[in-house]
Amino acid sequence: MSSTEHTVISPAILYWGTPVVLVTSENEDGTSNIAPMSSAWWLGHSCMLGFGAENKTTENILRTKECVLNLPSDSMGDYVNKLADTTGLDPVSDSKASRNYTFVKDKWARAGLRPQPSSFVTPLRIAECPVQMECQVVQVNPLRKDLPDRTGLALAIEVRVLRIHILKNLRVEGHPNRVDPDKWRPLIMSFQEFYGLRGGKVVPSVLGRVNEERYRAFTKSDVKKLPGDDDDQIAVVECDA
Repeated sequence: MSSTEHTVISPAILYWGTPVVLVTSENEDGTSNIAPMSSAWWLGHSCMLGFGAENKTTENILRTKECVLNLPSDSMGDYVNKLADTTGLDPVSDSKASRNYTFVKDKWARAGLRPQPSSFVTPLRIAECPVQMECQVVQVNPLRKDLPDRTGLALAIEVRVLRIHILKNLRVEGHPNRVDPDKWRPLIMSFQEFYGLRGGKVVPSVLGRVNEERYRAFTKSDVKKLPGDDDDQIAVVECDA
């Protein structure tokens, strides 16, 4: 097969490569929850966050309308791994239990991270993260409205970045409000594995042990057929040919 030939494929997840975010939020009892995620993108000082509706972080953000987005560097994969298969929900949901998640109350102790107070929001910042963004919810949009039995399983949450904290050495010299991209090295997740802005994995990922097909239920409806729904099977046939 030619390296320039395109073939049909249907991955269960489409994590093409985005920065890892450690999201801090406040629990009902005033304690913190910390959740790693990578479904995030920014436009100006707005950010869209993609969360499963059953997550503790989702629950906290919808209740308090606040969170902090902490961006780890590519040297912090071990911290993220310590949180990757944990949840703040007790009991653990069936979906997360099937992926071997466990309930952890004190995420700070579990990961070995240190809290810092925020300026405008209640959730705490993570001292070890080079970039920290205090955020307030603008609106919440249920996803997959085209699939009656999947509507609302995931949410797109728009937040406004109120204040940004970065390490001093990440600034462009002589420009107080510019980040130096030659110095900023984000931790990137691509198809459940950790990468940086250099070649090769930076550290093996805990989530890399999860079978990607376990996420397909979020994508394919049991009651409504859409074009491309069978592409996962087409890809299997082509791969076996």
